Amino acid sequence: MALEKIKSVMGKAVLVAGDDIDTDRIIPARFMKCVTFEGLGQYSFYDVRFDQDNKSLNHVLDQPENRFANILISGANFGCGSSREHAPQALFYFGFRAIIAQSFAEIFFGNCTTLGIPCISLSKDNINLLVKTLKENNSEIKINLENKLIETEDLTIQFEMPEQALKSLIDGKWDSLADLLDNMPQVKELEKQLV
Repeated sequence: MALEKIKSVMGKAVLVAGDDIDTDRIIPARFMKCVTFEGLGQYSFYDVRFDQDNKSLNHVLDQPENRFANILISGANFGCGSSREHAPQALFYFGFRAIIAQSFAEIFFGNCTTLGIPCISLSKDNINLLVKTLKENNSEIKINLENKLIETEDLTIQFEMPEQALKSLIDGKWDSLADLLDNMPQVKELEKQLV
């Protein structure tokens, strides 16, 4: 089962501003009663997108110009709080394929990587510059993982990412379970040796 080699992500970006956005804000716990993750996307950021009567609060994610955004931009310590896997799953099923933030909670970062979602860290100044450029030009964005660059029509920013996560995305080895299944003959051989 070969996985996609994620060498770049292109598309439209949306800013969900704020620091310390935790996993309960990303997906409130009451929506985590599912058997599969597939329907979770609709509940992403639910409590800040809808009021108590389930009426839209015109959150940035629901504004027409951001409907098809596939890159999320945010602040520091994104994905903090409980280590629920549901948070990156909700973002994935909402349609996000990359996240740019100042920093990430470690477990959230790992959970995103195993879904094939690159988590790119930038300084606050570079995030502000990127957001300003995107607003002024309404341009698309390209995250070039191989060269560690974020590129727009008028801007190029270098980024850093933990080498192992970066390599696993580029090499198509980001899902350890899929990697294990791909190597089942070797697993069976080792199992025989251990018995």
